[in-house]
Amino acid sequence: MNVNPQSEGRKQTLLKKAEGKGQKAKGLVPIVSSNASRQPYGWIAVTTLILGVLISGCNSTKSKPIGSEQSDKPQVVSTSTIITDWTEQVGGDEIQLKGILKPGADPHVYEPVPMDSQVLEDADLILYNGYNLEPGLIKLMNSAGVKAKKLAVGEVVKPLDFNYSGKRTPDPHVWGDAKNAIAMVNAIRDQLIELSPEDKEKFTQNAAQLTAQLQQVDVWITQQIQTIPEKQRKLVTTHDAFQYYSRAYNIPVAGTLIGISTEEQPSAQTVKRLSDSVKAVGVPAIFAETTINPALIKTVAQEAGVKLAPRELYSDSIGAPGGEGDSYVKMMVANTRTIVEALGGQYRAFEATQKPKTTSTR
Repeated sequence: MNVNPQSEGRKQTLLKKAEGKGQKAKGLVPIVSSNASRQPYGWIAVTTLILGVLISGCNSTKSKPIGSEQSDKPQVVSTSTIITDWTEQVGGDEIQLKGILKPGADPHVYEPVPMDSQVLEDADLILYNGYNLEPGLIKLMNSAGVKAKKLAVGEVVKPLDFNYSGKRTPDPHVWGDAKNAIAMVNAIRDQLIELSPEDKEKFTQNAAQLTAQLQQVDVWITQQIQTIPEKQRKLVTTHDAFQYYSRAYNIPVAGTLIGISTEEQPSAQTVKRLSDSVKAVGVPAIFAETTINPALIKTVAQEAGVKLAPRELYSDSIGAPGGEGDSYVKMMVANTRTIVEALGGQYRAFEATQKPKTTSTR
């Protein structure tokens, strides 16, 4: 902050006069006029007021939070990229959205960074998948400093339960069925309306547009999978993330290298066992995934003597911006194309009659 030299000189004069008043109290009487004896107090008050205003202005500018020009909007935080995509499309410009996980990130093993704590503490609403998909973030958001309302979006859907490591565990990959996605989008809509009732009409309109497209995707996937010869209509993937897709679209999961969490580390025996299983079921191809190192599933393909599909499946995250899987709808379409083409079906391009609004809050 620049200081006017004249003002600084006035300030020094006032200070000297104030010292003079102090000396007078000790019996050292300075030679001053009667007017001067009254003026310092008024000038000090005015100067103090001006300096206070200037300092206050400097401090308020310095402490202004980033993005505060949008601070009147509800602050919404989402964890997985899939939930971020849906929330972005439903919330549009009426919310300030922050997605924690980036495209391609694995929510099972994500370790929160210090910035995540601040993001969660500043939120008005936190949307996450639940069913322990993102254990690191769930632990963090349940800490004492996080006061925002939380919604486990995936838990509006009844889960498939499986026996892993001797205990029943809910499968968190509920979005694999587009009908589940519709329920989850509607849950997001309802929470946003509760958060910002004045935007109800916009949220409702955006959600209706998105769910209409999800209904089309659901029908289209069923049609595409049915083109695969029945004997070849089986899925072998890196981790067990496609059970909901399997049941919704009638394509059995014939084997996986690891269970529902990518935290598991397959042994050499597991690789051998899956290779033998692939030989037995006679599938023409098996599939790697975008969020997992493909080295071990490549080994399975080589030992089983089958093809590794040339395109990887999107499992726990949408793809990078500009890619073929950079939204939930495009991810589901890309996965279906990959499966159909690798297993000998006849792929027909998906054409939506309604397209969701594209925004850029991510």
